[in-house]
Amino acid sequence: MEKWSVTHKRMKVLASEQHVARGAAAVARQCDVMAALYDSNGAPPLRTFDANFSGISQIIVGQQLSTASANAIWSRVKTGVAPFDAPTVLSQSDTVLAGYGLSSAKITTLKALADAVAANTIDIEALSDLPEDDIIAQLTSLHGIGPWTADIYLLFALRRADAFAPGDLALQLAAQRLFALKERPTPHALTALAEQWRPWRGIAARLLWADYGRARACNAPKSAQKKPKLLNSKLRK
Repeated sequence: MEKWSVTHKRMKVLASEQHVARGAAAVARQCDVMAALYDSNGAPPLRTFDANFSGISQIIVGQQLSTASANAIWSRVKTGVAPFDAPTVLSQSDTVLAGYGLSSAKITTLKALADAVAANTIDIEALSDLPEDDIIAQLTSLHGIGPWTADIYLLFALRRADAFAPGDLALQLAAQRLFALKERPTPHALTALAEQWRPWRGIAARLLWADYGRARACNAPKSAQKKPKLLNSKLRK
């Protein structure tokens, strides 16, 4: 059996699709809703970002965009800004970066991140050794990076098995539908609801995202079904 990767204080890290499958089976035993999702759809995909400057930059680029749009813009950015590192980002004019499809807010955030990396204010690659609260505190101290961006970095770059993103709109809508809630849960309410999924909240989030995407595709008009699914949704930065 494949061993778990572990990090600070032996927190589980999802290193493979096999880990996701084992986690999905475990969280299904803890919650009837998760069991129904797992029985119907199987284990969700791992889906990852690089755990470095490039990875968090890609998450910033994808804020509030469909997956297809985010990937298209990120491809242009990576091609145009080469090598993709902090000094090269800082050397680009705002006009050039805007030409790749970046908004002024995202340009400001990317340059703030690049400034912090270049000045050694933050060591992104060393974040993997820290507990989650410290990682979130360091990332959100930077201009333009809020809880959602930090949570997504924990989930998909550092692949923490118990990370969660309560401010994500898609997760809130999925929880509202699956738990028959009268209103879309607030981040605080969704955090409370997610307690039952520990230590597999990251797996539960993936199951919810996958179900949200399927439900959205099924409910879309035929003329719109080929449009990209909104998976990079968020309420906050």
